[in-house]
Amino acid sequence: MRKKRFIFFLLPVLSLLLTSCLTSRLERKLKPADQDWLSEVRYIITPEERKIFLELPESEREKFKEDFWARRDPDPDTEINEFKDEYYQRLNRANQMFMGEGRPGWLTDRGRIYILFGPPTERYTYPMEASGYCREVWYYGSFPVIFIDEHCSGNFIISAINLEHLQDLNLAQGYFQNTITQERSVFNYDLKLTRSQRTGDSLKAKLIFSMKYEQIWFETRDDASLETQLYLSVEIKNAAGETVWSGQKTAHLTFTDEEELEKMRGLKFTMEVEIYLPDERYPLPPPGKYRMYSTLKQRTGGKELKKVAEIKL
Repeated sequence: MRKKRFIFFLLPVLSLLLTSCLTSRLERKLKPADQDWLSEVRYIITPEERKIFLELPESEREKFKEDFWARRDPDPDTEINEFKDEYYQRLNRANQMFMGEGRPGWLTDRGRIYILFGPPTERYTYPMEASGYCREVWYYGSFPVIFIDEHCSGNFIISAINLEHLQDLNLAQGYFQNTITQERSVFNYDLKLTRSQRTGDSLKAKLIFSMKYEQIWFETRDDASLETQLYLSVEIKNAAGETVWSGQKTAHLTFTDEEELEKMRGLKFTMEVEIYLPDERYPLPPPGKYRMYSTLKQRTGGKELKKVAEIKL
């Protein structure tokens, strides 16, 4: 098989070049293996994918990792995932090439650029100049990436001069993001607690479910109309793992034709889930933090996704 060369432009470039993400509370709760994986893919995971991963129950995260790489596999009909193999080869190579900066080579500025863009077509190194700096310039075609070592200590930082080329990088980013097709896009939904009110010895709460219409799969009927059903189940548990509330809701969606559905592109389908406690099944839980487990199934296509979130009641 002819070797393919991949270029990774999947993070917003400004964040890639100038900022590092603060470790979130959810990320700190991950088990070490999941923390390591999330760190390894930091350069190519999208914000949406990262959000889903952090919201998944622990038992679902290995499946997410498999799907993450499958969405990027350029040739799913073969056993080899060239994208994944190339990514880790670059990561390991960056570790070998850029040692000595007080952190693993793949976490340095030069390591990041090497992983995302691959080996430069040209690389020039300049020892101490009149400015007192040491400098490296990498070329990818006509695009230069400049690294500055202010003290010639081996610690190279990407130069702000690269900001001039952000527009070019953003265009490239958009092009390569489109290689992940709509059929293999991330299946996702949001479920948030928007209201929780206690009155005397009762509790009233509201959950808001939302999902992009583009991610809902529809069946086409004989009259050209479109329909499907979404099945949402929710279970709220206390710290001891005991269920304090559970419920289900089904949404039946129909459109007269493709043209009517196309008008919804960019919009979200939403529905409310009301919680009233106590009820015939569950007593009134004490105020505090709880974990909300949710599962969404689509009748069409059979897709299913589970999530977990911390809420206050």
